[in-house]
Amino acid sequence: MTILSENTVNTLRFLSAEAVQKANSGHPGLPLGAAPMATALWGGVMKHNPKNSKWANRDRFVLSAGHGSSLLYSLLHVFGYDVSIDDLKNFRQWGSKTPGHPEYAHTDGVEITTGPLGQGVANAVGFAWAESHLAAKFNKPDIKIVDHYTYALCGDGCLQEGVAAEAVSLAGTLALNKLILLYDSNDITIEGSTDISFTENVGKRFEAYGWDVQKIEDGNDLAQILAAIEKAKLTDKPSLIEIKTTIGYGSPKQGTSGVHGSPLGAEALAATKAKLNWNTDEEFHVPDQVAEAAKEWQKTAQAWEDDWNKLVAAYKAAYPTLWQEWEIWQSGRLPVDLEKWDELWQCDGNIATRASSEIMLNRLSKVVPNLFGGSADLAPSTLSMMKDRKSYSKEAPDGSNLHFGIREHAMTAIANAFAAYGGLRPYVAGFFVFCDYMKPSMRLSALMGLPVIYILTHDSIGVGEDGPTHQPIEQLASLRSIPNFTVFRPCDTKETAAAWAYALNKTDGPTALILSRQNLPLLPETGKSALKGAYILKDETNPATGKPDILLMASGSEVELIYKAQPILKEAGIHARVISMPSLEVFDTLPYPEQEEILPKAVRARLAVEAGSPFGWHKYTGLDGDVIGIDHFGASAPAAVLFGELGLTVENVVNRAKALV
Repeated sequence: MTILSENTVNTLRFLSAEAVQKANSGHPGLPLGAAPMATALWGGVMKHNPKNSKWANRDRFVLSAGHGSSLLYSLLHVFGYDVSIDDLKNFRQWGSKTPGHPEYAHTDGVEITTGPLGQGVANAVGFAWAESHLAAKFNKPDIKIVDHYTYALCGDGCLQEGVAAEAVSLAGTLALNKLILLYDSNDITIEGSTDISFTENVGKRFEAYGWDVQKIEDGNDLAQILAAIEKAKLTDKPSLIEIKTTIGYGSPKQGTSGVHGSPLGAEALAATKAKLNWNTDEEFHVPDQVAEAAKEWQKTAQAWEDDWNKLVAAYKAAYPTLWQEWEIWQSGRLPVDLEKWDELWQCDGNIATRASSEIMLNRLSKVVPNLFGGSADLAPSTLSMMKDRKSYSKEAPDGSNLHFGIREHAMTAIANAFAAYGGLRPYVAGFFVFCDYMKPSMRLSALMGLPVIYILTHDSIGVGEDGPTHQPIEQLASLRSIPNFTVFRPCDTKETAAAWAYALNKTDGPTALILSRQNLPLLPETGKSALKGAYILKDETNPATGKPDILLMASGSEVELIYKAQPILKEAGIHARVISMPSLEVFDTLPYPEQEEILPKAVRARLAVEAGSPFGWHKYTGLDGDVIGIDHFGASAPAAVLFGELGLTVENVVNRAKALV
């Protein structure tokens, strides 16, 4: 028996439906309808090896419709990944390998955390984009060690999301022809028929984007699905295969929203089994014929990797230097110790930190060859181009400067895929205020622990005349609130060097570099100590008490204010400690004695200054401290005027400090 059978399809259907039933929670509709296309793809076309889910040249599969996770877990179990029957029985339970939506680095065989609908489509674009770049970099005419496809399964809901539209438009422009999207077209969403909100011709839209489009009317026809996928592999465009299915196929509520997100119920599950001739009372049953067919298929899967390993052996012999570079890229190791690399720390001039970042990026591009990134049409403003590199295009896939167009959300989801794919160090850039468009995927960067670097410029009311729509106020607090997300807001070029060094050395989560539009002074005391997240720039101790009278703390452009306030306070008899705090998250990771050395509890008079929401600073200033911030939106005016009108001045720092002491 072949794995491509109705028996396999029904095995997947009922493993999925029973997992949902046992959990009394989940989405049985998609697995019942989409099991045939999943069977055709996983058993007939997709090259993957369950014995090594990290095989570098595997085809990637993305479940954009992540609510249908029970289908993915059933596939993983049947095909031989490290997902057991007990794991299926523990679907959506505490500590299980089978959470409600698939999670990267949690379940064997799950390529990426797609989360909310639509992002998985963009993730798939990122995987295909990464494949094309590494292929251009490492493949040789006689040996191709990067040569695989990316497949994604999406639904009507995914294609209503803007992030999917952004991503597929870009994929068409880039002609990512090794990307194949299976569209589970069942005309149902949670609220009912798609007729109430989604009547467009999806195929025509994708054709307009530059995609190859096919349509299959019978979603149960394995042969048609297989043929369509094979045909899609021959085109020079990305491919959409629209497959008409019936949500909840075989169940009493098939074709209705009632089967989308609720368990079938025992009676309906029994009726579905009877309708589809599933003649067993055993729960979570995998027929012997299916298990044996899967074992036979696994031999083929192992042969794919074995053949690739032979290619690699030949590649090592023929191109040893290039293979060494491949290994470095894949390891995630940096070729240099950035903290000891003197060139990174050579700084002069009073410049905007966005310009400082440009200097660092272009120094780093010479020693970190797998830097791969760009901006959402803002490179001239965010200063995020690598000057010694060319731009990626369909004609030049070896280019590493990326042009995402005005697509912030898709850019961020694509960057997550770059990081999950392996071999690349991705960065993306935009105006800081636009991180509101990026936030859903930034959150998933942190959830997955992916080292995406975010260059976010125009960091405050320093944007000036563009006005309150473009002036970040609450965004710093917002990003700082994300678990496992590091924010660096440097005050000058040396701290910007520290921010880049930290970001590139961090491999288990994202880092945002929050950078100024306006010029900032290069302070003599700044430097590598910024890697601690907070450190003392200048210090004055009261001879009578042996400690400072007040602690002044700030990040970014406001460090200059507290720096200049200190000598004025000294003349008034107040001894102040000046503390730069470029990263609150990094400071919080310091051992308690180091934190105490910088912010001693005995000094209760504390003043924090930042050109944004004061939210979050009270943790450091305490009950007796104060925060100079902005708890309202900005205004349109020159930056210097705004700083004066909103109290971000040396004079105000001095007066508020005096009031505290």
